[in-house]
Amino acid sequence: MYEIQRDTKETQITARLNLYGSGRSSIDTGVGFFDHMLEAFAKHAWIDLEVDCRGDLQVDAHHTVEDVGIVLGQLLGQAIYPVRNIERYGNGTVVMDEAAMRCDLDLSNRGYLVFEMPIGGKVGEFDVELVEEFFRAVAANTPITLHLIYERGRNKHHIIEAAFKAFAVALRRAVTPNERAGIPSTKGVL
Repeated sequence: MYEIQRDTKETQITARLNLYGSGRSSIDTGVGFFDHMLEAFAKHAWIDLEVDCRGDLQVDAHHTVEDVGIVLGQLLGQAIYPVRNIERYGNGTVVMDEAAMRCDLDLSNRGYLVFEMPIGGKVGEFDVELVEEFFRAVAANTPITLHLIYERGRNKHHIIEAAFKAFAVALRRAVTPNERAGIPSTKGVL
């Protein structure tokens, strides 16, 4: 189990992660929709995740969502690197009714995000633009190469939830143990 405590003037976060867990989660960020997305992520990645965040929600949810992404990325980085005896690459497409999102990722030790999700506005009180901020923070702080691609959909809740679940499935596949893989790079290091 990996743990991080991160305190800034904008957020105070304590988080724990077990990369090879069972999908259990305890999430409290003060942003209900975001909590729901993190719970879905943990469930479908089969990781155990605890997040407690106190943020400046009187301003908006931006700092909370971005800083949780930073912390989650750092936890994933601690759990994943150095890469050895795992698949390294993962992908997944998740459908939710009319919506479909695809995720492709590489445990490259290089932070890069390609994010294609052509929706805006809000889901309840949650600003949709924060989804990209979250994934950018995760990709930069793990670091991983992460592509999230919109396939189809109209319902914003479905599209965003499919994105979090597709990320979960791709990550779960990328960290699948494979003793034959050794260091899965022609460079000999990641």
